[in-house]
Amino acid sequence: MKKQIIPLLVAVTALLAACDQKTSTPTVEKADAVAVVNGHYISKATLEQLEKEIAERGHGQTFPKEKLIEELVQRELLVQDAMQKQLDKSPEVIAQLDSAKKTLLTQAAVQDYIKANPVTDAEIKAEYDSKVAGENGTEYKARHILVKTEAEAKKLIADLDKGADFAKLANKHSLDAKESQNGGDLGWFAAGQMVAPFSEAVAKLENGKYTKTPVQTQFGWHVILREDSRAQTPPPLESVKEQLMPYLQRKKVQNMVETLRKQAKVEILVPLTEEPPKAPADAEKAPAEAPAADKAAETAETVEKTAEEAADKVEETAKDAEKTVEKAATKAADKVEDAAEKAKSSEPKK
Repeated sequence: MKKQIIPLLVAVTALLAACDQKTSTPTVEKADAVAVVNGHYISKATLEQLEKEIAERGHGQTFPKEKLIEELVQRELLVQDAMQKQLDKSPEVIAQLDSAKKTLLTQAAVQDYIKANPVTDAEIKAEYDSKVAGENGTEYKARHILVKTEAEAKKLIADLDKGADFAKLANKHSLDAKESQNGGDLGWFAAGQMVAPFSEAVAKLENGKYTKTPVQTQFGWHVILREDSRAQTPPPLESVKEQLMPYLQRKKVQNMVETLRKQAKVEILVPLTEEPPKAPADAEKAPAEAPAADKAAETAETVEKTAEEAADKVEETAKDAEKTVEKAATKAADKVEDAAEKAKSSEPKK
């Protein structure tokens, strides 16, 4: 049976440092070390960093110190093995390290900007007032009867005009209510939760009234009864504060990236779109080019969209890179352990 080990959490920073130990890794004194591997000291600061990583990833989970130190020893053994084989000089590894370094620097730039320009309570309140509290929407409580044809819907409306019970008709005829026998009850909903023809019909009705003409959607034909309506109550500020914070942070980063883009001298060296086919010689002349102002507006809109997408992907890119490194390192750790167990099992019994 394999002994339980901590999955390798080889961070990209550790890899970058390992590939340049002679110049970038600070000297560690014995008094400041927790272990020595083939003459190389592992610092107490490295152990503290590992403890921090595990606590963050495991939501406060902790491991015995001896297991953490063994984890660091395994890391160091793998790094030394890679250095001995000069894997740090491999074009593939160099390219991956360069990509990882750029990812880390990108993330560091974003974090540094957010730290220097934190979202304030006033900004959160302003966003809440404009996007949440300022919405004066309406919720509706309604029932409906869904049938396949317009003729069926018209017959049901005629029955309702004669005094038929809406819920009973729904239970008998509606494709939505035959099984559930809920009388076509849709409960409370906002207009945006329904398809446009349905929500528009509900909004035009008065409470207690039903549609006098069938309403068609992609689902079929509806007869709708609006039972009640009420103003939407916005959630309190404190309940949405955590959702507004990352949104406002992304907006700040987006503005920062847009500013950098405007200040930078950028030249795109590859075609971004395919050239349109040439018009026949006898074709009519193309209309005059759009005014410069219109073109500038289109360009600005494209740049804004690109910057926003770049800002949103910063964190995702960093996480993906880290996961890739962890997965590869975990496989390596398993191989090391398997080899150790095989060697142990092959030893002659005393």
